[in-house]
Amino acid sequence: MVMTTRRDMRRITVAAGMLLSVAALAGTGGDARAEGVSLTISCGAIGVELSLCRDGVAAWEKTTGNTVDIVSTPNSSNERFALYQQILGAGADDIDVLQIDVVWPGMLAPHLVDLSEYMGDAPAQHFPALIENDTVDGRLVAMPWWTDAGVLYYRKDLLDRYGHQPPESWSDLTRIAADIQQKERAAGQADLWGYVWQGRAYEGLTCNALEWIDAYGGGTIVDADGRVTVNNPKALAALTEAASWVGTISPEGVLTYDEEAARGVFQSGKAVFMRNWPYAWALAQSADSPVKDKVGVTALPPGAPEGKTTGTLGGWHLAVSRYSKHPAEAADLVRFLTGAAEQKRRAVEAAYNPTIPALYKDDEVLAANPFFGQLYQTFETAVARPSRATGDAYNRLSAAVWQRTQDALAGRMTPEAALTRLDRDLGRLSRGGRW
Repeated sequence: MVMTTRRDMRRITVAAGMLLSVAALAGTGGDARAEGVSLTISCGAIGVELSLCRDGVAAWEKTTGNTVDIVSTPNSSNERFALYQQILGAGADDIDVLQIDVVWPGMLAPHLVDLSEYMGDAPAQHFPALIENDTVDGRLVAMPWWTDAGVLYYRKDLLDRYGHQPPESWSDLTRIAADIQQKERAAGQADLWGYVWQGRAYEGLTCNALEWIDAYGGGTIVDADGRVTVNNPKALAALTEAASWVGTISPEGVLTYDEEAARGVFQSGKAVFMRNWPYAWALAQSADSPVKDKVGVTALPPGAPEGKTTGTLGGWHLAVSRYSKHPAEAADLVRFLTGAAEQKRRAVEAAYNPTIPALYKDDEVLAANPFFGQLYQTFETAVARPSRATGDAYNRLSAAVWQRTQDALAGRMTPEAALTRLDRDLGRLSRGGRW
């Protein structure tokens, strides 16, 4: 059921879950002023995410005289996306400003305002890869709010103990992980593994697979022009390398791991390396963490010999519904919330990764988050998933990628056969190999 009025917004029940207004909790929409316009924004409603959004919105309200009603959406990104599709598909104006996942611009673009005319020079301040991600058919349909990218965690103490530096390539990681794993097990650490990552058949595996392929120079599965490019020798080298880890430097159980499962193994001291998102840093450094002060963070390594440092882009962005009655004011709210001052506040208060490169050199930001400086290279060279090129077919593409990738990792297919099948799968999803 799709509702089409703001009053109905307070009681929308869909298969995805219940959408409830939290204006009273947020303190941003309870007493509408006589002047100005009234907007709605969807942003996270759990813990610090809600308070950060509330405070940013309140600051904008104070300077503009407008009011903003904060609404919560389902916590599951899949359920939130389904809700957005229902509301936007009905042409409803229930939400003016939408918090969207980095992979949604291509799928939601027809329903979003082109922000180019409202943002001035603001886009030039952000990581180019993020602005490119948010530009669909020449239209800037979203602005980056905070970012994420896959990074490599490593045990500094173990690398130092055995005379190793952080790996300079994926092959180097394989060698170092095997060496430390063998020596530590010989010293009595029988349950230590060299490398843990996200191998379960879900979106996280698509992120890992894209990082491997891009690192080896094998492209982005689908290129910017919509052509399927995944079946190539460099992609094969990447997938072959990854498949060699399972049962050697990675447990066979890695094929059931998501982010938290991998973190659990690494943080308990049972892995040398881990691929994860930046959120795992603060948890690894918590007072009760067995690896506190023993962890380093760096960019994921390139492939050899002609690869690149990379990391799959994650994060959340802000967009304006094309059905908003106040697009100019909504766009101004987006510009404020994604601007440097607001992003700096969020970084200092809650370690949200900025999308503006200059903030990674800001003394106050670095004092609050010393590891941010190590992430700059990752965000600068990060790779976007091919959602912009594939539009509303992205979810089906991603499912095909993770299924065939796991076929190769689990030994159900050779890496060569898996890529051939994936190329065929994507050809059927597209128009003969081109979106």
